[in-house]
Amino acid sequence: MMTFIRSTVMAATAVTLSIATFPAHAADITGAGATFPYPIYAKWADAYKKETGIGLNYQSIGSGGGIKQIKAKTVTFGASDAPLKGEELEKTGLAQFPMVMGGIVPVVNLEGIKPGELVLDGPTLADIFLGKITNWNDQAIQKLNPDAKLPDQAIAVIHRSDGSGTTFNFSYYLADVNADWKEKVGVATALEWPVGLGAKGNEGVANNVAQTGGSIGYVEYAYAKQNKLTYADMINKDGNKVEPTAAAFSAAAANADWSSQPGYGVILANQPGAASWPMTAATWILVYKKPDDTAATANALKFFAWSYAKGADMAGALDYVPMPDNVVKSVEKMWTKDIVGSGGEPLYAE
Repeated sequence: MMTFIRSTVMAATAVTLSIATFPAHAADITGAGATFPYPIYAKWADAYKKETGIGLNYQSIGSGGGIKQIKAKTVTFGASDAPLKGEELEKTGLAQFPMVMGGIVPVVNLEGIKPGELVLDGPTLADIFLGKITNWNDQAIQKLNPDAKLPDQAIAVIHRSDGSGTTFNFSYYLADVNADWKEKVGVATALEWPVGLGAKGNEGVANNVAQTGGSIGYVEYAYAKQNKLTYADMINKDGNKVEPTAAAFSAAAANADWSSQPGYGVILANQPGAASWPMTAATWILVYKKPDDTAATANALKFFAWSYAKGADMAGALDYVPMPDNVVKSVEKMWTKDIVGSGGEPLYAE
């Protein structure tokens, strides 16, 4: 397991170094941001390069870093799991669109507990990250797991240390289900954590949980699956026990009205539905509506269009959920209208 984790972290680092150390090919696409979608972006990039010869240099540095880099115009696109609001999109001249969806899962390192054998609910999860529940055999956890042999062991909380869209969605959910969390911690990409050890990126949290007995953290499901981490099932808004699966993530997104928010900025946390996973989230791309480098942005849009059209099976293999066809059509129509060159000419043709 540890070999795979190290390889995942090294792969993310290698992508970052390809920008910092080696000059990108003239046609290569540059981006930076969220670690949440990194596994699927890497998979798409590999397949796209084999098909077109065009590479993707993507820095998996967290949503906060991605937003900073696109605002500084050091990359062609930014990636964030925390959508920018309409006012900020207008102010910065950025277009925003969702690329793929996935699920955030609690991951634990408990001897004798296998994936899916532990169940948590939102209020209990929040109390753990608030530091109110400090031991694995606490009555609140035991009540949810009457048949589990929970150890008399201190809980080691692992959280993100960087600006993170995963943290934004995780904290959004906890604030929705726990009044103390909402009042004392709130919702943001970077938090004043009451307890715990910080780690950088989904990669860092996964690595720390794997190495620390008695720990709990939160990561995008692909990291839990690839690194064979023990995840917990959850009690959803309807009171049902659900497993983190692509079907459960799809169920949470089934009734989303993507046009209801500027830049398709819909939050999918704690959605109703018998089969809905409570910590489902989308991830977004940010590009300039009138970019300085029109050729680079045009290349990026071609990559995103290819990913929408040909990347669904690859996304599903990693338990991400592709965007619905009607959303893809809406996004691509937006590209033709809003993302233009200096003369107003569209940079993408449907």
